[in-house]
Amino acid sequence: MCAQSQMDGTELADPVTVNTMSDQHQPGETPQSWEEMLRSMLGDGADEVMAEMRERGIDPTALGGPPDPVMMQYALAQVQKMLSAEGTGPVNADVAHDVARQVAVSEGDPSLTGKQAKDARDALAVAELWLDAVTDLPPAGGARHAWNRSEWVEATLPVWNQLAAPVASSVSDALATVLRDQLPEGVDDGEAVPGMPAGVLHGLGGSIDPSQMMRRLGSAVFGMQVGQAAGTLSREVFGATDVGLPLLDSPDTVLLPTNVTAFAEGLDAPLAEVRQFLAVREAAHARLFTHVPWLRSHLLSIVERYARGITIDLDALESQVRDIDLADSDALRSALSGGVFGLQNTDEQKAVLLNLETTLALVEGWVDEISAMAALPHLPHAIPLREMIRRRRAAGGPAEQTFSTLVGLELRPRRSRDAATLFSIVARAQGSTGRDAVWDHPDLLPGTEDLDDPSGYLVRREAAENEHADVDAALKEIFGEDTAAEATADEDTAVDDSPAGEDTAVDDSPADEDGPTAGPTDQAK
Repeated sequence: MCAQSQMDGTELADPVTVNTMSDQHQPGETPQSWEEMLRSMLGDGADEVMAEMRERGIDPTALGGPPDPVMMQYALAQVQKMLSAEGTGPVNADVAHDVARQVAVSEGDPSLTGKQAKDARDALAVAELWLDAVTDLPPAGGARHAWNRSEWVEATLPVWNQLAAPVASSVSDALATVLRDQLPEGVDDGEAVPGMPAGVLHGLGGSIDPSQMMRRLGSAVFGMQVGQAAGTLSREVFGATDVGLPLLDSPDTVLLPTNVTAFAEGLDAPLAEVRQFLAVREAAHARLFTHVPWLRSHLLSIVERYARGITIDLDALESQVRDIDLADSDALRSALSGGVFGLQNTDEQKAVLLNLETTLALVEGWVDEISAMAALPHLPHAIPLREMIRRRRAAGGPAEQTFSTLVGLELRPRRSRDAATLFSIVARAQGSTGRDAVWDHPDLLPGTEDLDDPSGYLVRREAAENEHADVDAALKEIFGEDTAAEATADEDTAVDDSPAGEDTAVDDSPADEDGPTAGPTDQAK
């Protein structure tokens, strides 16, 4: 990190670097001495910084001209920004945003041409026509976008921050506890922090409460992690729904032409076919998340509940950060990226994980099935494209691995093939209406037993419905028709304890049909 390398003297000791930088002064300009420059930045803390440099074998008077003062000011400003940010929450959203944008463009993020944008929007429009023939769920009704990677980051980053917040809060609290025990006396006055030259905190605005500083540091580090994950994902995804989670608040559909083109280069199918197939999948996801009103909150709340159940192994965390230079945020980020999560192996935690895996598999299975049905009559390569996407989702990628580190779980629908088989069986028996009716209520969702035996799902559901009818008849006979109806209504509102039926809070608010409320805008339809 720039701040750390200049503070610990590793770059300052290089006379070639120093002389080159000092040569940048204008002719006739007298370069500042190190002492003058440090005093201008740190005030009284400059004496302690120079003493620290001498203890490390660096003589400030022998270094010649100092490096560019503007660069030094920038480095200190970054540290100050990280430690003095107020109200950033468990995840420093500003840091996450900056890192995500940098990662998104690190391998190129060209502006889209007019033709690329038009081709993407046209593909999304055609996808709606094909889907109308195979599902009763209507189009999502939002705008159709063609985005580059940076635009995708801007639109989806708030959800990533939300998902990482529970774990980030736990890590920040644990980090404050561990490091507070290691701080020497006097640090409460801002005089010394391990890994930082003495007096630096004076230059950053005076005394900082160590616990507060550690929480801010943890927030910034998690912001870096979230930004890294979101930025990496922006180079892999084709739209807004690839990971199986609803990343937009609006019912919009999106394609990233740059990523679609890169994916198509390794396939035998023409680019136009690949783009159209991916557009069908994106539109299918959008229909599901828009017209199954409880599904979005159901999925996100499962992820958040699982993340809140994660405990932090304080002993492992202490061993990871014991010798870390706190001025080196990259080293701290690396330490927090491995081995500090102690998963709570309770029955409740296992049930939450099973619920998430099952629901993700059902979402992917439904989209896989209806997308294939919609594309088969039109795309010669629909079958191999379907298989390619299945394998890609099963394998995951670097970004999904990073997210696994962040919240301790994987977002891969392990059983999506079983779920697709189940929806195919239901469609053959009851048509598209019966297949889509599975999403009418979370209590109707198939569970792990149904994925184990998709062919027996309808038999088990019919048996459950018959049992329910028998209970209604018995209540009617005992209490009369009105009382029986009330009892049945009470029973229908009870929370299902099955893995796929947990967390039945339903969001009854209507979907936003007026287009996007945030993020990049584009020409609709």
